[in-house]
Amino acid sequence: MTKNKNHNSQKFDPLPQGKPFVEPSGDSEVLLKDEDTYVAAFKTKPGKKRSAFKTLLTLYKGNYTRLIVSVICFVVKTLPVHFYSLAVANVINALIYSEGFAMYLSIVINLGIVLLGYLLNLPLDVVFARFTSKAIRSVEANLRSSLIRKLHMLSIGFFKHIQTGRLQSKIMRDVEAITDLSHQLLSNIMSIALSFIVALSVTVTRSPIVLLVFIVLVPVDLFLIRFFRSKLVENNKKFRQEIENTSASVIESMELMPVTKAHGLEDTQVKKMDEQFERVANDGYKLDRTNAFFGRCMWFVSMSMQVVCLIFNIILAKNGFILIGDISLYQTYFSSIVNSINAIINLLPILSKGMESVNSVGDILLAEDIEDNYHKLVPPRLKGEVKFEDVTFRYDDGDKNVLDNFSLNVKAGETVAFVGASGCGKTTAINLVIGFGKVTSGRVLIDGMNINNFNLHEYRTQLAVVPQTPILFSGTIRDNITYGNENITDEALNIAIEQANLKEFVDSLPDGVNTVIGEHGGTLSGGQRQRIAIARALIRNPSIVILDEATSALDTVSERKIQIAINNVAKGRTTFIVAHRLSTIRNADRIVVFDKGKVAEMGTFEELMKQRGMFYKLQTLQDE
Repeated sequence: MTKNKNHNSQKFDPLPQGKPFVEPSGDSEVLLKDEDTYVAAFKTKPGKKRSAFKTLLTLYKGNYTRLIVSVICFVVKTLPVHFYSLAVANVINALIYSEGFAMYLSIVINLGIVLLGYLLNLPLDVVFARFTSKAIRSVEANLRSSLIRKLHMLSIGFFKHIQTGRLQSKIMRDVEAITDLSHQLLSNIMSIALSFIVALSVTVTRSPIVLLVFIVLVPVDLFLIRFFRSKLVENNKKFRQEIENTSASVIESMELMPVTKAHGLEDTQVKKMDEQFERVANDGYKLDRTNAFFGRCMWFVSMSMQVVCLIFNIILAKNGFILIGDISLYQTYFSSIVNSINAIINLLPILSKGMESVNSVGDILLAEDIEDNYHKLVPPRLKGEVKFEDVTFRYDDGDKNVLDNFSLNVKAGETVAFVGASGCGKTTAINLVIGFGKVTSGRVLIDGMNINNFNLHEYRTQLAVVPQTPILFSGTIRDNITYGNENITDEALNIAIEQANLKEFVDSLPDGVNTVIGEHGGTLSGGQRQRIAIARALIRNPSIVILDEATSALDTVSERKIQIAINNVAKGRTTFIVAHRLSTIRNADRIVVFDKGKVAEMGTFEELMKQRGMFYKLQTLQDE
């Protein structure tokens, strides 16, 4: 749930005596370290626009030594290639204007320097590749890690406003684009820059008049770059956003596959995806068309300018302003300058894509909807007493209260069931206990302590939540039950399995608890998945258990087995049950009937049935 704006109405309790604020421990501390690394790279002063290049450079903090070594190696190994044209010009001039020993000495010196440089190229290239790869891959892994950690720091409300496919695209595709951008900057761009610098430096020292020719002709290329750049950036941004939409649609399509096939909607879904793919193809076509047209224009202009430059060089040599051998030198350097500009132009799509991805990743790392656990109370072992004190809750974008002055005192070890129509507030009340939202006014107290004071990460280690649709992952039954508790003994595991009414099923499997289940537990029945989720809850030995419609959509036999497991879970623990099937909560100590965010009725199953009120009507409807 999103953070509520009306925080001033909350009562902020002083901490109980003997319960000081403490630093987060364990995983919380690991998460908070993220704030000092990659998150800081994306931060800017208020009112200033974030520079993608500056952000990229900051991401490499801690890898600067590797980058410096890489740059030095690259320059030293590449210079002989750029000085080759100078050596050729010197040799030609020596052959034309020198003779005897001086001629041979000039030839040997020039060719020897170039050959020595080529011999050093191989070892230096190995060092360059090693240090560059280590730096880039380190940032790639750490950036993805930072994204994952930041996502785990964000409140649950953040994920209600963004599709999973978009997040996956940012973590995989955008980080890959940033990696490609880094490779381009540390190889192609650096090579282009070095070529440009060498060409201009040699030209200005040997013939300033030729430099004037370059200065007159080169701006034509720069004008074309400026003319096309905004269009390229716009098309790249639109294409990236469409790719994100497609990624989200593909994941959604896969998740809907059972529903699609069950209702014979394959053609509808395929048509929907084809339309999405068509939009991506059209945007990609526009991008490719712009790039191609841009490239052809640049090629034509570049070739024309090289011809013009050659004519000028011939005239200068004829009139004695430059040596004959320098014609090839200046022609090569002019081509080098023009080609450098063209190469940058050709790389603009990759550079634009990479810079756009830097900004895209920053959207996650700069997200402010964070669960603030820093300097919050790490609660002691909880008894499980929960008190709602005049709680009102409204969503930021809502126009009415979901909970309205709701009060309830749940004793430690008590089992309380929440029932009522959809949207009546029962799930919201449960989410407040979990810490998935903050009250608009009032307080939620756990063992007399305001939940707003808690380090929620540490607090939730004492909770167990069994959702309506159990979330399992590919792996063994043991892995799914002991998730996050790898040091569990076989004895504790067996007790949890038995209490979850899962023993008979596990014993029937050839590999027992080491049986591998399919993705999301697809090889299991709904009841079996639910009991594994309950076993996972039991293995944590929680103080508070939350069962969110754990028996809905199950057959009678599975429901009975789940009910036995629920009874075992509830023993000695504060238990909240959200239920639509009212027959499953007969054993609850109290049943709270919600109506429009308020308590309409409350009592045991028998008491509410005798009242013949709202609960009685709901039960009667289910019995029909």
